[in-house]
Amino acid sequence: MGQGIPEIAGKSLNGDLQQQFLYEMLLIRRFEEKCAEMYSLGKIRGFLHLYTGEEACAVGAINALRDDDKIVTHYRDHGHALARGIDANRIMAELFARVDGTNKGRGGSMHIFDVDSNFLGGYAIVAGHMPIATGLGLAAQFTQKDWATLCIFGDGGVGEGEFHEALNLAAIWKLPVVWFCENNGYGMGVPFDDSLANDVYKIAAAYQIPSVRIDGMDVLEVYSATQLALAHCREGNGPYFIEALTYRYRGHSMADPELYRTKEEVESFRQKDAIQRLRNSMMAGGLLDESGYNALVDRVESEVDEAVAFADASPEPGLHTLYDHVTKEREESS
Repeated sequence: MGQGIPEIAGKSLNGDLQQQFLYEMLLIRRFEEKCAEMYSLGKIRGFLHLYTGEEACAVGAINALRDDDKIVTHYRDHGHALARGIDANRIMAELFARVDGTNKGRGGSMHIFDVDSNFLGGYAIVAGHMPIATGLGLAAQFTQKDWATLCIFGDGGVGEGEFHEALNLAAIWKLPVVWFCENNGYGMGVPFDDSLANDVYKIAAAYQIPSVRIDGMDVLEVYSATQLALAHCREGNGPYFIEALTYRYRGHSMADPELYRTKEEVESFRQKDAIQRLRNSMMAGGLLDESGYNALVDRVESEVDEAVAFADASPEPGLHTLYDHVTKEREESS
């Protein structure tokens, strides 16, 4: 699974970069745990899909990007936004539906959006963002730019028509899109093997798109694989497909009773935890010690607490803003 994938994007996997990866994964983990707490307290409402356990996918893939590369993703998007460097305060405020959120409280958990970061949305419709990724690839081609689009989606999206339409057009037009499937083993509560008769990455071959299956619980492998995919796209070779095998420790959403899997199964995957794997590897290689790790944990705890305080202090949108940001026609007639 992705063995021997080279480092080719000008960033070596030195100690500083690995420490950055560790910090970002810790931040995502603690942020998501805090979101669960805030949901239980009623401060976050509506749907809430947590990313706990899948941190290596976001951190590895997104750190391989350039600042001008574009990202579109699914509704389990907090971790992707944090990995892109969007302020945790603004993300938490968005989850609280407050005016200082990334979308001024209009988007909520499933619709984080930040133009300045080229983070062009989490999308609630399964696979609905994949044609958007194809369109972004077409925009890069039309403008003769060498930025690429990273399209992150779950294994549950593979059965949707948009998946096949988007891959087909991207292949025909040789568009610079990296298709990144986070295969966490379940589409909601349905085991993946009960819903698809093939391996995900093999489906890309039907559209003559090169593909690879990688260990999505290994941040270094994810990073290197995404570098390779991006180089392929920037050289004008068309799209590239990555299937990252990962696992979510929490249910599909906070409303999920998780009756479809055992505690033993979840615990078995926790033994492969991406954070602990990188921590242990860095310690074994002399790149980190216990005090350094504890300092990262303390930093993350402080930042997440600050994000909650920021969100709590941010005001709710007033009723007078009800029709703001809807349509130009509505604004002109009001």
